[in-house]
Amino acid sequence: MRMARVKVLEGVAVYHCISRTVNGERLFDDAAKEVLRRQLWQVADFCGVEILTYALLSNHFHVLVRTVGGELPSDEELIRRYAVLYPRPTKYQSARLEVIKSQLATNGPEAVEWRQRQLAQMGDVSGFMKLLKQRFSIWFNRSHGRFGTLWAERFKSVLVESKSGALRTVAAYIDLNPVRAGLVDDPKNYRFCGYAEAVAGKEKAMRGLAFIFGPKDCLTRYRRLLFGSGAGKKDGKASLEEADFRQVIATHGVLPLSSVLRHRVRYFSDGVILGSAAFVQGFSAKIKRQNWIRKREPTPKPIPPVTDWGGLTTLRGARGVAPGDF
Repeated sequence: MRMARVKVLEGVAVYHCISRTVNGERLFDDAAKEVLRRQLWQVADFCGVEILTYALLSNHFHVLVRTVGGELPSDEELIRRYAVLYPRPTKYQSARLEVIKSQLATNGPEAVEWRQRQLAQMGDVSGFMKLLKQRFSIWFNRSHGRFGTLWAERFKSVLVESKSGALRTVAAYIDLNPVRAGLVDDPKNYRFCGYAEAVAGKEKAMRGLAFIFGPKDCLTRYRRLLFGSGAGKKDGKASLEEADFRQVIATHGVLPLSSVLRHRVRYFSDGVILGSAAFVQGFSAKIKRQNWIRKREPTPKPIPPVTDWGGLTTLRGARGVAPGDF
């Protein structure tokens, strides 16, 4: 996917972003995941975006991120964010920042250049993902004595409607990644996902779930979605085996949503835009003008009815889906 995709909407928007390692290699142990988790929150704070939830695996990560728009940050806020990104600055960085601070009051040329450079990295999901992946790549390569690219692609992104069941469904799909991978029976036991951080009482993770489900009983409501009827696990694997799941899909069977979310749903990563028909249709003209996909105006497409999606549609179907795949 091209990074330009995420320029559909300026201001407030929610995106499901996915990035994978080169060749899908399983490179990240728990120590690397912990660094990526810490950098995820740091870069989000610096860029002025909000993480709603996330999941970090050994060869890829998912993040549900909200861009908030609004006024440009003040100089004081820019300095605070810079300190978040560089909590242990070098002597050179510290000395130069003192020069910047002195020039900001008079709007000196060096301060103007510095301000523009910081703002260029803020406010949208493209800047957030680019900076996150760059910083983590530098740390990982230095720590592991390697060089060259770490990521297989820029990143994939899907614009998600925030005022519909789409947001709750995608959030659950992200937090269930370690369950689909057979790493845990319950995502609360996987320390590298947003749900586990929220259960542990981390304030920022709690704020993300509160945005999705509302402030009242958000953890209880979320858990009901994660563990609905038919969503249990057996021997470290999804309760419905992959072969059985494919058979249900091939025969147009219907399953509980919580069970479907324990299997790969390609529409959540390849659908471009996800939400109600009205939401998806609302962006068709803009997409046609930008000539993203095709010359004729794209239209909403319902996701195959393997469960009750609550009217969920996508801008396009998942490409290259084999019979029985989803």
